[in-house]
Amino acid sequence: MAKRDFYEILGVAKSASDEEIKKAYRKLAMKHHPDRNPDSKGAEEKFKEAKEAYEMLSDPQTRDAYDRYGHAGIDPNIGGGGASGFADSFGDIFGDIFGGGGGRGGRGGGPQVYRGADLRYNLEVTLEHAARGFDTTIRVPSWDACEPCHGSGAKPGTEPVTCSTCGGHGQVRMQQGFFSIQQACPKCHGRGKIIPESCPSCTGAGRIKRNKTLEVKIPAGIDDGMRIRSSGNGEPGMNGGPAGDLYVEIHIKPHAVFQREGDDLHCEMPISFAKAALGGEIEVPTLNGKVSFTIPDGTQSGKTFRLRSKGIKGVRSGHAGDLFCHVVVETPVKLSDRQKELLQEFEQLTSEGGAKHSPQSKSWKDKVREFFE
Repeated sequence: MAKRDFYEILGVAKSASDEEIKKAYRKLAMKHHPDRNPDSKGAEEKFKEAKEAYEMLSDPQTRDAYDRYGHAGIDPNIGGGGASGFADSFGDIFGDIFGGGGGRGGRGGGPQVYRGADLRYNLEVTLEHAARGFDTTIRVPSWDACEPCHGSGAKPGTEPVTCSTCGGHGQVRMQQGFFSIQQACPKCHGRGKIIPESCPSCTGAGRIKRNKTLEVKIPAGIDDGMRIRSSGNGEPGMNGGPAGDLYVEIHIKPHAVFQREGDDLHCEMPISFAKAALGGEIEVPTLNGKVSFTIPDGTQSGKTFRLRSKGIKGVRSGHAGDLFCHVVVETPVKLSDRQKELLQEFEQLTSEGGAKHSPQSKSWKDKVREFFE
């Protein structure tokens, strides 16, 4: 089956910028990710298709080769992938014409090996856990060698046999007049071996999908969107190739009190009308307990107080960030008759005192008057 155009898969024009390609891939990856569609085989295929398209188009060299020659320019079975792979195939052609031979590993010396794909695991953590760091365990899908056939894929008691088409090399040459092109063997698909009878346990795959438990160390100060790499725990390689890596991506849950910006924390601090007017000592929360400080009299709503080193010490930081407390003066509600009477009396007294009690109100009224005049 012919591969679809990479630009068509991502839904972008051939002239799209790197940022547009990245944005399109993220949108598709979020939509079709297997974690969000656990029972949909179609979504998994679309996810892999989008991932392959992004990997090829995000690299300038492979994108240039693809733009020039299409899928042939990046086919790993034609010389080794990318622009250099396409050029290598022509090197083989002219080598045959003029009597040259040999080449890099995989040509004529056996089936090519491929590294397994990288995997991503989304891990949600609390702000407190992110600030302090912790150890946890996660369960991820994995492939283990099939025990009955010992990973061969052949029915127990039988063995894979050498492919008669390629002689076990995994590669064949297609002759067209003067030219010959090397490609994966169509019979064994580059493996160099044929399985006469498939193992009933793994249906010839040689491996069985299982979940495995991994221990992950989350460093103190990790931030939203950061990734932790677990080497060799991605998808297994093909034909004996190395496994890919697993990336644990951190997502910090929304916090009821704090908002994080880098290593700094922000929080709203509601205080009463009387406390704002008279000033005094107040308590505010931090990730390490409560702290007290004194606010001056006449504190206005929106005033910000900075508590140094009460934020988070980031992964790469030498010291902790700060905590910014944003004052919100709370208007009293559901007042009794007596409370209303006292407030009315207070309002009258402050009005008689003139602008000295309400300097902001006086300044605002002067600006309005100047505007209309």
